Amino acid sequence: MSSSRVLKSTLLACATAVLATCTVMMPATSTATGNPITGEGLPNPAPTVIPNWGELPEGRAWGSTAGIDIDPIDGHIWAYERCGAGTFGGGRIDCETNPVDPIFKFDRNTGELLANFGGNIMVTPHGIHVDADRNVWVTDFAGNAARTKGHQVHKFSSTGELLMSLGTPGQPGNGPDQFNQPNDVITAPDGSIFVADGHSGQNASPPEGSTGRIMKFAPDGTFIKQWGQIGVQHGEFRTPHALAFDSLGRLFVADRGNHRIEIFDQEGNYLDSRYAYGRISGIFITKDDMLYAIDSESSPTSHANWVNGVRIGHVDEDRITAFIPPFDRPDRVYQGTAGEGVAVDADGNVYAAEGPNSLQFAGGAFTKYVVR
Repeated sequence: MSSSRVLKSTLLACATAVLATCTVMMPATSTATGNPITGEGLPNPAPTVIPNWGELPEGRAWGSTAGIDIDPIDGHIWAYERCGAGTFGGGRIDCETNPVDPIFKFDRNTGELLANFGGNIMVTPHGIHVDADRNVWVTDFAGNAARTKGHQVHKFSSTGELLMSLGTPGQPGNGPDQFNQPNDVITAPDGSIFVADGHSGQNASPPEGSTGRIMKFAPDGTFIKQWGQIGVQHGEFRTPHALAFDSLGRLFVADRGNHRIEIFDQEGNYLDSRYAYGRISGIFITKDDMLYAIDSESSPTSHANWVNGVRIGHVDEDRITAFIPPFDRPDRVYQGTAGEGVAVDADGNVYAAEGPNSLQFAGGAFTKYVVR
């Protein structure tokens, strides 16, 4: 068997292990281009680190995040933070108890605050996408205690006007008009809306009613179809955490709990998988089809030996060609910690959105990695 087939079969075995604590032994020939598990020997295309990047309004403290994107018109940065909450849901602070504006637009060169809106609408924002018309889409992952807010997808204009909301407010479920912890949202060139739904599937014992699916809607929000369930087979998911399209219109899904990326056409037909990117929280595909995947969740208990950071490769190969290393973290010896969301600007600078696992070690909600 060739070394590439050995690597792929070994990574697949790890990806489908429920607790996934296995160690992958790399074929000897694979070290010629570096080790995708540790990042050793791989080039770092953006070695200058600017922590605590972006301007925060006076009197506020950074909360955690998981989402960041690029404005398709002016190239500036859209992101959110969770209204000062360091967790991703269930804490004493969230965007309902502290209803400040969670959505930000930053100047990509200076970090200057260009826009800030979205207050008093969400509980815990999770995914963000900016469409071709500069509308800003955000998923609201959690619900409030009164079951009147959350588990929705919201569409805003670039000036902050709420244009559309999908899902039943505060009522999680598995119906076509409900979400249960929606993770991410993206729109296709024809305006079709795709939502990755279900965060708890990565748990060893997901709560009853948990989902693991991709939902497709028409541009006006009409439900079209869905596919997927919690599981390890192709077309199944254990937390579909992030979405991205390549230049061919293929939908890439970060299947975090299965330590892989699943690739589909826009009708939900399974096409292929990638296993070399780690326990992935966020993905971004550039115009030249380079895939950036950020691993924030590999740890001694959930994905031993894999180092956190940003792995980079071409969409057509399951091969890592570059790596941006993590921040140090004492309880993840040799593994470090990195953010959950990732985006890349036109110059190749990389931006990370720091989640609950990395926020305190990164020093702020956003980190900029400057290209050579």
